[in-house]
Amino acid sequence: MQNKIADNVLVKKLFGWSSTRKLQNAMTFSVILFLFRLVFPDNLSFNPLFVSLSEVLLLLAFYFITLYVLDFIQEKKHSPLSIILNAGILNALIFFILSVISPVFNDIFGRAGNNGNFLYSLAAIFLSFLFIVAMAYNFSVFRTLFFLKQKRNPSFYFNTMTGFFIAASLAGTISFLHVELSDFKTALFIVSLLLITLNSIRTSWIAFLTKKEKMYLLIISVVMSILFGINIGLSNSGNLFVTQALTQFSPALHEFLVLMMSYGCIYFSVVFFTTLFHMPTAEAFDRKAQEVSSLMDLSRLMTQVFDFKELAETVTDITMKVCNSDSAWLVSGENGELNLNAVKNIGYIEADKITSTLSKKYGLKNITSVKTVSLDKLKPSGLSPLQGETASGEALSTDFRILAVSPLKVHDEINGYLIAARKSEDPFDDDDQKSIGAFADYAAVAIEQAKLLAESLEKERMEKELDVAREIQYKILPDKTPEVENMQVSALFVPAFEVGGDYYDFFRLGGDRLGFVIADVSGKGIPAAFIMAEVKGIFESLARLIESPREVLVKANEVLRSSLDKKSFVTVVYGVLEVKTGRVFLSRAGHSPVLLVRRDVIEEVKPCGMGLGLDFSSNFSNSLEETEIKLKENDILLLYTDGIPESKNAEMEDFGYERLNKVILDNAGAPIDLISKRIMKEVAVFSQGKPQHDDITLVIFKWTKQN
Repeated sequence: MQNKIADNVLVKKLFGWSSTRKLQNAMTFSVILFLFRLVFPDNLSFNPLFVSLSEVLLLLAFYFITLYVLDFIQEKKHSPLSIILNAGILNALIFFILSVISPVFNDIFGRAGNNGNFLYSLAAIFLSFLFIVAMAYNFSVFRTLFFLKQKRNPSFYFNTMTGFFIAASLAGTISFLHVELSDFKTALFIVSLLLITLNSIRTSWIAFLTKKEKMYLLIISVVMSILFGINIGLSNSGNLFVTQALTQFSPALHEFLVLMMSYGCIYFSVVFFTTLFHMPTAEAFDRKAQEVSSLMDLSRLMTQVFDFKELAETVTDITMKVCNSDSAWLVSGENGELNLNAVKNIGYIEADKITSTLSKKYGLKNITSVKTVSLDKLKPSGLSPLQGETASGEALSTDFRILAVSPLKVHDEINGYLIAARKSEDPFDDDDQKSIGAFADYAAVAIEQAKLLAESLEKERMEKELDVAREIQYKILPDKTPEVENMQVSALFVPAFEVGGDYYDFFRLGGDRLGFVIADVSGKGIPAAFIMAEVKGIFESLARLIESPREVLVKANEVLRSSLDKKSFVTVVYGVLEVKTGRVFLSRAGHSPVLLVRRDVIEEVKPCGMGLGLDFSSNFSNSLEETEIKLKENDILLLYTDGIPESKNAEMEDFGYERLNKVILDNAGAPIDLISKRIMKEVAVFSQGKPQHDDITLVIFKWTKQN
């Protein structure tokens, strides 16, 4: 409970007083007042100066005590009922003092005579201070209740009433000194009562109590009204020691006591009738409050709990409580089947049978909004009212009579149903159906979130696996190009996805020879990467055992027979370079032509051959050719995969061989690393705005020796 008291806020802004400072001020003025009255116990009735000084000290002490008590009540954040109960205990103590202690003191000091004057004064002062604290607490309670749950700031009305309280109390002191002014006191007292009555109507906080709390409040308000009423009569009794002591200590304090007791009697009388008028709607208010609270809890759970099972159980539990149903369960649809996710106050088997019966007899797919269903309508002829027939044909026996079914709908797609059941024949009213529909919407969002979370986790897992696969693939590829006498070598690899099916490698062979290979596995992604890894192992083994590039490809085709399915194949160019002579022996298995750049002319070197895995008969070896190239100074040999010429732009045009040849010729005199970069730059500029279509691999050789 957080209440803002206008005067408290103003005081804090002006003086910055803390609760400790308020308590110190209250104690300071109380001690001064106590000593003042102890020194001058009897002369106040005859000296106006002393009377005025005493009342000022009393007002300051009361003010700071009230400020401190207000802070105390607000910091403790008590409920309205606990605040009222505390005030009731305090006023019961006042009743005890007035009705029991006061007669005892009458007997004691009535027999003490003049010898009891000092004790009489001490007792009067002590009781007066006790009533000052009690009235400060009562005033703080009424002020707190007045501002509680108020949307507008009604401080003007309360401050006006407080002003008349002070005026009426001081008028009591004035009329005590000047009896002829008693009518003025009476007028102020009557106006104060009218303001009390008007302000007592402000009881907005009652509407926010539960039905149970309102029933308690009815009883408490009756007791409080009677208690305050009795205290009014006792306070006005002039024969009691306490009233005499208060009047002698301060007539204003006695007048304020009567006003506060009157305030309590009027206020709690109004509270009684107001609460009584709220009782017919208390149950409906409790239900709406529970609905709002439940929806807030569900919203919080949806942001903090990612386990759909837990959310489903919460939804069914809340549905059963809020909608006053005997049971509830939630089913979700997956792959055309309905699966129970959570049940409340019903067995899984029974809930599954009822759901199956609904699906068969009523057609759950036809329920697009909240519907009530009578199980009596689902029973076949000859069965009792509580029996139906399940989807499998067996008899359905259940105590439930009425169902409310709400679809779990997200983006016009039904992902399941929330079902509430009652054993009585009382139908689910509109409020029940709206509540079930609201909870079903939350459950639908929860299912969607659970799916998205599962997909996100799966995607994250796949990304981590792909990261590992990418690292492995880059480890499979050469980490650097070989340093070869008379030859410059450059290579690059850019996969279309995290991993790719392109492959290139270099092999140091005996007799100053360098083997090299470039391959392209059909398909993309992880399957192609697996085949690529196997191709690497095959060529690493065969390159060192077989000298002829053609025979290497023939043997590789035989080895891959057990690994490739009918839809997979591998295009390859494999060659061997004699480092001393510059002779290159090449064989091509369905791969893109090798480009030979010599004297600003590009020649395509494309010996015949089909891809590995397309044919495992003798036709494969018969189709393969091996060719020889004699390199000359500054000759460039360029090997690439089809990811370069088949790169597409926004108009779905291919980069093509002509653009590739132009880039090569324009940069033929540049270092081969620069040639690679400029080819990739032109491809990137051409395909800007379109994702990379295929893996890109590029291997370039440049012969630098004069033959």
